[in-house]
Amino acid sequence: MRTAPSSGPEIPGLLANVARLKITLDRVKPQVLRRVEVPLDLRLDRLHLVIQAAMGWGNCHLYEFQAGSARWGIPDDELGWGLGDGPRNTKKATLAELLGPARGKFKYWYDFGDDWFHTVTLEKLIPVEPNVIYPRLIAAKGHCPPEDVGGPWGYADYLEAMADPTHDRHEELIDWRGPGFDPNDADEMGIRKRLDRLAARFYKPKPRPARPRGKTGAAPDR
Repeated sequence: MRTAPSSGPEIPGLLANVARLKITLDRVKPQVLRRVEVPLDLRLDRLHLVIQAAMGWGNCHLYEFQAGSARWGIPDDELGWGLGDGPRNTKKATLAELLGPARGKFKYWYDFGDDWFHTVTLEKLIPVEPNVIYPRLIAAKGHCPPEDVGGPWGYADYLEAMADPTHDRHEELIDWRGPGFDPNDADEMGIRKRLDRLAARFYKPKPRPARPRGKTGAAPDR
């Protein structure tokens, strides 16, 4: 008897070292999509920063990863709420751990007011390439909406007003965010620069230990 083909990459074992992720911003037009490659052992608080940099967000709001019934974010005790039923700590979990319950697809929720939901799909697992710096951008489509625009519906209203000089909010929104917003411009160069800065931050070489000195604090005689 034949079995149905797998709908995504095989997760058990996670033999490869790098994940290619497709990140799609839900409920917006034009489509906003990114493909990035990240190490499987990347902590989730750092994956959050990768998504922020790749999409073009400003890291101004709370966030949460959701996979099945599991949630990861900033724990309640760190926020001072003390509710005890908050998400798991993203500083103590990795992408590899999330992919178990995710089954190849999970959600990233940013800004609990505007409610920007992203669908993140694991497209493939691949070996690390020599001399490649991760995280790496593979493809980008569409410009990220402005922060605090009011979610997908507010963004649709924003685009309508910006495209129509006679719209009663056209000048107001130009004063708010400036002119010349192009929803189709992904700004790939800007994304690559931001990801390069993150890579340098994540994998900064540890400082070498100081050379031993004499008992008096002076450098030893040669």
